[in-house]
Amino acid sequence: MIETVKIEDEYIDLWKENLQHISAPCPEVLNEPRDEAAAKFAEKGFPDTGFENYENTDIKRIFKHEYGIDITPRNEFGFNLHDVFKCDVPDLNAHLIFTVNGWYYKKNILPENLPEGVIISSILKASKEYPELFEKYYNKQAMLSDDPMVNLNTMYAQDGLFIYVPKGVVIEKPIQIINILNSNQDLFVSQRGLIIAEENSEAKILVCDHTMTDQRYVANHVRELFVAENARLDYYLIENQHNFVNQIISSFIDQKADSNVVSNFITLHNGLTRNNTFVNLAGEHCENHLYGMALTDKRQHVDNFTNVVHAVPNCVSDEFFKYVLDDSSSGAFRGRIYVAKDAQKTEAYQTNKNICLTKDAKMHTKPQLEIYADDVKCSHGATVGQLNEEALFYLRSRGIPEAEARLLLMFAFTHDVIESIRLEPLKERIHDLVEKRFRGELSKCVGCAICNSVDTDTYHTH
Repeated sequence: MIETVKIEDEYIDLWKENLQHISAPCPEVLNEPRDEAAAKFAEKGFPDTGFENYENTDIKRIFKHEYGIDITPRNEFGFNLHDVFKCDVPDLNAHLIFTVNGWYYKKNILPENLPEGVIISSILKASKEYPELFEKYYNKQAMLSDDPMVNLNTMYAQDGLFIYVPKGVVIEKPIQIINILNSNQDLFVSQRGLIIAEENSEAKILVCDHTMTDQRYVANHVRELFVAENARLDYYLIENQHNFVNQIISSFIDQKADSNVVSNFITLHNGLTRNNTFVNLAGEHCENHLYGMALTDKRQHVDNFTNVVHAVPNCVSDEFFKYVLDDSSSGAFRGRIYVAKDAQKTEAYQTNKNICLTKDAKMHTKPQLEIYADDVKCSHGATVGQLNEEALFYLRSRGIPEAEARLLLMFAFTHDVIESIRLEPLKERIHDLVEKRFRGELSKCVGCAICNSVDTDTYHTH
């Protein structure tokens, strides 16, 4: 968009001009919240460093560039993605689902061996075919947010991915979601996600972001996850794209009693990344384990913002984020733990550790605790430093070349975050990708691939 006095006006005007086309295919449950979201977005506008929770990340600047937008799905290819896509994670036997530019891929092949009652569908289709279920959950967490990027998503949201796991159902194989960005023009993308795990259910969700062209992209995603009593959910996000991809992902996680959630946000390569993670521990004896890792170089920027609310007693949360920053790259971590007055016996831990490999790399970190209960175990801490010179000297004294010694130390630094992954094939592959990243062999997404026999000219959708 051409910059005006307020860049926000361009996106509000675009939304108004296309509102009929945006709303026409959608039922009321998707359309009803748009006006309120637009009013909230207009009031605050795009976040810049003047916003409290964005003080180290200027989102507004990436919207000064002109982007196109797909009001209708354009995910036609000269081939079926299921026929040509190959995930480069050895031995990962997963249910594979695609989205393209935020839209559910209409040629998705649903697994035949899914347990009875499991639903994997598009947001648009689920909102029409399962109205009572959908309305019970859609936008229930996001509507409470005053984050402008969440409200911008609600304005434009038309499609995305819907996953429902019924009571008592265990999905043995992970569900792998491949989000593809593909265009021959610079593109703004909005995608919605809704994941529901009912009582005593279990599922593993792996989200991989993949870019097929070198255009500039802004992807603004919102995902709501509801985890019921005694349910168990793993949620992994792997970002491995190119330097012209800017991505904002807001994940809302609501947990009921005795539930267990492990999430891990790994950024191997991107232009600008902002991950917002909101966790609400709403039932006693919940456990939430939130991990993250970012590897940056050149002028890349990764920002993780977390907000964990302990609303009831006897819950455990554990946050652990690590960054390795090279060249002139930058990172930010801002984590907030809120312990309500009646949330006694809370255990809440938060750690952020960072290594800056050059004098030009920058890291901003601000862990926070806000505690109103008096019988709790809580801690938070952050460190920013360089590679341990004594350890480096020790390795070199044992005959290891300096470059290799530095690689060993960096790899050891990231080891514990990677070990938190409960999918063994994914854990092994991330170890491999991290090593390649440190060796400079990984410039953009090579963790998953389209067969070489497919002509790349056919990737364009317009």
